Amino acid sequence: MLRALRVRDFRLLWAARAVAGLGTSMLVVAIPAHVFAVTGSVLATGVTLAFEYLPSLLLGPFAGVLADRWDRRRLMVATDLVHVLAISVALLARTPETIWLVYVAVLGQGTAAVFFRPAAQAHIPAVVGTGPALTSANALSAVTTGVIGLGGPPLGGLLFAFNGIGAVVAASAAAGLLSAATIAMTSARPRDPGTASRNVLAGARGIGQGLRHIGQAAATRGLLATNSLYLLANAALTALLVPFGVTRLGGSVEVGYLLSALGLGFLLGAPLSHRLADRHSARTTVAAGQALVAAAFALLFNSTALPLALVAALLLGLPAVTVLVSVQSWVQRTTPEGLLGRVTAAFLTMEAAATMFGAFAGPAVSELFGMPAALNAACVVALVSAPLTLWLVPRWSGRGVDGFPPAAESEVGR
Repeated sequence: MLRALRVRDFRLLWAARAVAGLGTSMLVVAIPAHVFAVTGSVLATGVTLAFEYLPSLLLGPFAGVLADRWDRRRLMVATDLVHVLAISVALLARTPETIWLVYVAVLGQGTAAVFFRPAAQAHIPAVVGTGPALTSANALSAVTTGVIGLGGPPLGGLLFAFNGIGAVVAASAAAGLLSAATIAMTSARPRDPGTASRNVLAGARGIGQGLRHIGQAAATRGLLATNSLYLLANAALTALLVPFGVTRLGGSVEVGYLLSALGLGFLLGAPLSHRLADRHSARTTVAAGQALVAAAFALLFNSTALPLALVAALLLGLPAVTVLVSVQSWVQRTTPEGLLGRVTAAFLTMEAAATMFGAFAGPAVSELFGMPAALNAACVVALVSAPLTLWLVPRWSGRGVDGFPPAAESEVGR
């Protein structure tokens, strides 16, 4: 899993993404807490979540066009600086009448993140190549994201509780500046002038090229559909994890144990995930991983004792990270370089939509039919994604010359 760290530019890119991710994740708890402290309104607090999802849903496809037509390194630096400027606006929201400035800040920060992610993911193959170092890079990135996702929000919450929103914004802004400086230290990489110099205003046509490629690439199209269904189920299950832990396992302390077990499983599974992704087809690893994740979730949510629930949470790690690494590596290896940003953005946009819908659907079904019914229904949906992958993704997909699939032919930039 550490093979990719031998490449200097990837070390810098990985460090920058880790720092930027930590700065962003610290805002997850602190910003809603600040809104609630200022307004006392649950509705106003909930609106911040809507503004977090909005950029991904509206701008994701355009972010892919920019990632394919601009210098990705400069784009990442620019979005880090936009993050710093945007989140600083939240400091001006000190009264209920000025709380709208927080929404502006969240919208700006979310927009910067939407444009950063496809550029970063599309840039990785240019840095480490498409061999074993690519799956190593993806596995390491997945683990880092998971760890930061677990540790960043509580850290931001603690910082807010003791020092207020100013300290959290300062820390997040500093992280953005450090990320920008680190990425600027990486080597400039030449882009194909046939794609890099195109007018970005031709965004609709550019999005159409990406969608056309997905429509023609059967395996990529199948993975997009089944992975979206899988992520929807995951979001529903994750949204119900805290209520389940509190009502069935004892309380918030037990929920903390479950989250720790999930994080540990992710860490333990990462070293194996990139080997599985390299040795087996995407069709096989993704379908098997989806089925095992569904089984582990079913075991977790039908547990009545904490030890069994912790074992199930731990077992979630390996298949979950394998699905993530396999899908991302397939997209990076088989998509033409000039379309990689757009195809990556399509996956990220569908991920945001599926996550948003699942996060609302899980609790809604629980309210209507009870928590056990909602949990088991979501487990069934996750399980269905496995045979759907086997059906929609061709058998031949996954391995090409030297064990890795070749980049698909497509009309890039025409």
